[in-house]
Amino acid sequence: MRKTAVVYWSGTGNTQMMAEKVAEGVRAAGAEADVYNCTEFSADLMDNYEAVAFGCPSMGSEQLEDTEFEPVFTECEAKLSGKVIGLFGSYGWGGSYMQDWEARVQADGAELLHPGVLAMGEPDDAARQECKEIGSLLAKA
Repeated sequence: MRKTAVVYWSGTGNTQMMAEKVAEGVRAAGAEADVYNCTEFSADLMDNYEAVAFGCPSMGSEQLEDTEFEPVFTECEAKLSGKVIGLFGSYGWGGSYMQDWEARVQADGAELLHPGVLAMGEPDDAARQECKEIGSLLAKA
């Protein structure tokens, strides 16, 4: 059974809600999902998972949250090559940070199975369904 980590940072609860939907999709597809706030995760744990979903909202000028999430993600980048990855996050304006993040993950040698899922503010039904789909794809890849 494929093990998937779902690693996120959430300031308002929106990205956490998305993380829970990704994990729901993984489990519905018959795989195991472990959900971590980014403060609970490190690059050392990457070897325990075949797939990882990362979630972070857009902050400031279209960037990942820089005090807790970015340091953990940067540490994990060295272990992304060959991993199956999914991305998701919420934003209040813009949303272009996701394209930069996707390019960064692909440059690290990861296999991005689905375009990153974005939700403006609280995820609507469509965004929640897309998160479940990412989870299902990660479980089956």
